[in-house]
This record gives sequence, structure tokens and C-alpha cells, in this order.
Amino acid sequence: FEELGSLSRKAANVLSEACGLQRGDRVMAVLPRVPEWWLLNVACMRAGIVFIPGTSQLTAKDISYRLQASKAKCIITNDTLAPAVESVLPGSQCLKSKLLVGQGSRDGWLNLSKLL
Repeated sequence: FEELGSLSRKAANVLSEACGLQRGDRVMAVLPRVPEWWLLNVACMRAGIVFIPGTSQLTAKDISYRLQASKAKCIITNDTLAPAVESVLPGSQCLKSKLLVGQGSRDGWLNLSKLL
């Protein structure tokens, strides 16, 4: 629990500072079952950010609809799902930042592991 508390404080700072999110902003996470899902969930609670969970089975159309309906300012995904997410990004006006979970890197994406 101590480790989760420490990491969630760091992750909350990443969301607030690096991603530029404020209390009440919405974050959409399209992730499989990985430990970072829980870390980001707790971090959002700490920072007052609304966490919108999404399964890795969402299609590009599903992701696009949820981004538009929620007006999410940040999206979080992994290397595998990033191409599907990127295919719908041109249509999302509210999105400010993109956060990648894992060791990989992509142009225009922030890497959670490196920021922590």
C-alpha cells in the first residue's frame, strides 16, 4: 500500500504538471489489465480528475465516440493500442495530451514510465 501511495502521488503530479490537467478534467484510459491501470485510477482520485476506463477491446469507432462524448483532455494507452487511438485523434478537439504506458515511445506521446 505504501508503494501504491508513493507512485500514485507521482502519477498525480504527472497528470497535473506534464499533462496540464486540472481538477474536474477527464482522462480516458484504454488499457488492458496492467498494474498502471490501478496506479492511474488512484492518481486521478488524488488529483480530482475524472477517470474514464476503457477496455482494450474498444474499436476505433468506440474510442472516437467516447472521446467526443466525454470531452476528455487526455488519453492513456499502451504501445499495442496506440495505432487505433491515433487513427481517431484528428477528430477530437478537446484532447490536450497523450500518455503512453510501457517502455516504448511514439511521436507526440508522453511516456508515463519516464515521467515517473
